Amino acid sequence: MFQGTHGQRVWPLLMVALMAVQAARAQGPVVDLPSAASAAAEGFSPARLQRLDDFLGGATGPVGYLGAVALVVRDGKVVTVQAHGHRDLARSQPMTEDAIFRIYSMTKPITSVAVLQLMEQGKLGLDDPVGRYLPAFAHLQRFTGGTADKPVLAPVERPITLHQLLTHTAGFATGGEGFEEATRLLERADLHASPDLATFAARLAKVPLATEPGTRFKYDGTGIEVLARVVEVVSGEPFDAYVHRHILAPLRMRDTGFSVPDASRARVVDLTRMGAGDRLERDGSHSARHPGESLNAYPSGAGGLYSTISDYARFCRMLLDGGVLDGQRILGRKTVDLMMMNHLQGQLDPPVTEFSRAEGFGLGGAVILDVAGRGRLGSVGAFGWSGAASTYFTVDRQERMIAILLLQHLPDGQPHDLPRLATPFYNLVYQALEP
Repeated sequence: MFQGTHGQRVWPLLMVALMAVQAARAQGPVVDLPSAASAAAEGFSPARLQRLDDFLGGATGPVGYLGAVALVVRDGKVVTVQAHGHRDLARSQPMTEDAIFRIYSMTKPITSVAVLQLMEQGKLGLDDPVGRYLPAFAHLQRFTGGTADKPVLAPVERPITLHQLLTHTAGFATGGEGFEEATRLLERADLHASPDLATFAARLAKVPLATEPGTRFKYDGTGIEVLARVVEVVSGEPFDAYVHRHILAPLRMRDTGFSVPDASRARVVDLTRMGAGDRLERDGSHSARHPGESLNAYPSGAGGLYSTISDYARFCRMLLDGGVLDGQRILGRKTVDLMMMNHLQGQLDPPVTEFSRAEGFGLGGAVILDVAGRGRLGSVGAFGWSGAASTYFTVDRQERMIAILLLQHLPDGQPHDLPRLATPFYNLVYQALEP
């Protein structure tokens, strides 16, 4: 298990768990995923599944992505796991199934699980005002006009709730047309330079909101970082320590954490972006220049985790199986149901995300509402999300299936960039299902 950013404050029980995992790692990487007898035995056409293998092989060719790892699990068994291409910019190190990726926003579902665990223990309620746990949020103001230099402010009519943090409807000034001046105020707060989550939350509480809480869906990590701080306050543990003790360790997610041990850093995949001359180059971020080091000074609940495809599959299998895996109960069955519902229904009109009218949002990820409108194969009710560096997952309870694709490229949205792979990936997975 990876050391968190607050190692000096980790509880004794956490240290015991860390030592146990380090001993397990000494025996070599552990791929803890049972394999299917055959793809056909799990309802997949081997010939059609080969199309996925061929596609990813082509997508990671000399002028494509460096490399990719893909996994399909059905009924708890691995249907296929594929490693393609390379994990380094020089294309000298072959990609491996145990490669370590920055999963960025695929951290958010894990943070959501932490909050829901505390809800199940009666320590918080989703409709509780944030100010109950973080008093600085009790008397927020909203930007109503003027400029960032001369803002016109008014008290908010209602307090932000934990539920609104989870569903990205808290009203933070995180961009969008018409909210430029309010967003400038947020940018000046320099939240990401915070040394810890307490400072992040304290700085944010001084920034006026862009809209009334509960009136607009605007996806961003800001509210999730506040939730991570709430977890610290309510649990009495540093966020990274809590996540390890109550989620990662019970699920045996041995290669997941906010930093990577020195001995494992060779497995971290290079992080690329498109450079001059339409050639991939290493991203200039600290994490890209120093693979395995913490992405932030604080343990980011919005996007700070490193992980492997095997580890993240265990998290997804827990959700698919109603909150339990290998006898370890992480969440209650009805809590998982709640997590995968569209929480924008009854809150917003229309109850959809800013990205698509065919998807709503649950607690930590999107929920497909209309397969035809989404424009790719799938199932109504499937739950999933992605990460900034081209990582994707879906949990499809209707098909009893998990599909994960991990790459390490930061897209810039320009015509010269590499094509996004999510839609063809999901289409190729679902087209291989047999009647």
